[in-house]
Amino acid sequence: MRTERFEFPNAQGEKLAATLDLPLGEPTAFALFAHCFTCGEDILAAKRIAERLAVHGIATLRFDFTGLGGSEGEFANTHFSSNVADLVAAADHLRRTHRAPAILIGHSLGGAAVLAAAHRIAEARCVVTIAAPCDPDHVTGLFKDQVDTIHEQGTVDVALAGRPFTIKREFLDDVAERKLHECLATLRKALLVFHSPTDDIVGIENASRIFTHAKHPKSFVSLAGADHLLSNKNDAVYVADVVAAWAGRYLEKPERVQQAESEPGVVLVRETGTGKFQQEVLSGPHRFLADEPIKVGGLDSGPGPYDLLLAGLGACTSMTVRMYAELKKLPLARVSVRLSHEKIHASDCAECETKDGKVDRIDRTITFEGDLDAGQRQRLLEIADKCPVHRTLKSEIEIRTFEKAPSP
Repeated sequence: MRTERFEFPNAQGEKLAATLDLPLGEPTAFALFAHCFTCGEDILAAKRIAERLAVHGIATLRFDFTGLGGSEGEFANTHFSSNVADLVAAADHLRRTHRAPAILIGHSLGGAAVLAAAHRIAEARCVVTIAAPCDPDHVTGLFKDQVDTIHEQGTVDVALAGRPFTIKREFLDDVAERKLHECLATLRKALLVFHSPTDDIVGIENASRIFTHAKHPKSFVSLAGADHLLSNKNDAVYVADVVAAWAGRYLEKPERVQQAESEPGVVLVRETGTGKFQQEVLSGPHRFLADEPIKVGGLDSGPGPYDLLLAGLGACTSMTVRMYAELKKLPLARVSVRLSHEKIHASDCAECETKDGKVDRIDRTITFEGDLDAGQRQRLLEIADKCPVHRTLKSEIEIRTFEKAPSP
């Protein structure tokens, strides 16, 4: 995953702080994420969902609304309509610099905001709400004991999530006027509603009303056991996985732009800047991550170096056996290879020339499925040892290392 941090202007010219989480290679689609009321772009739910979507090839823009986090402006002068306008400004920025968002995702009040903004972002094909209220006015429940005072005095400082915020009468008037049932009735985009039946901030009945007012195509997914902020990482990852799978049904498949960053036959490995060990691996048009387990300081976002070594040997073994079976017309239905690696004392290896210290040992167990006799199975085991990667690992290998100056 690659991350870009920048600013873009809202309708008033104030700069809003934003983060764009990009996948390895060309994104299949862009998403725009709206966070919960008084939250910021780096709230864990937003961050985790965006990072997971990047794994699925979807780039996600998340930003701080006016007056929050690193964005300019005064929160006291904002309201629900200004949040919607900020979303439209974010979509405009994506359209100018990359590609317009095809997916709109909103968490809590951000879910209501994306429903209200959807008709102003023509390219959006999918809308996702997470723990969203069916009515923006629901947010006033967070400071319900002070609503009358705000109406009387015009402005009051309230404490939300342990932080002080100034709420004006204009905010109350704005959310009271905004009704989502009309937006839902004319949405004309695929809708996916996530909600937890145990959400104690925004009740599950809100999801029911959103779903009822919306027209098809629409889907509902229950986040059983999740809290309102998706504090459990697994809940956020689950949401991202479902969004990626669901949105694929409605998104146009753009032609992938293959960036020739390495010539044929060359593998390029480079740091991503995420975590301590995470690496981006490029082989022609193929891109994936390599990493280390969490227990040694990695993110466990991809196979480790020795895992990749074993995978190369296993894949080559299976391919070589398959080629031989096809050539000899053997009834081999399927082949699978299980491999493990360990360091052993050289003295425990009867066939090793080295007798001191430790040596590497790879155990390879092959399963042949099909109506094969004993002779055919024995021959396939012999062929497995002839796989090119096996021969390379057993032969003398020269590894040359050069230094290349970084590109300017």
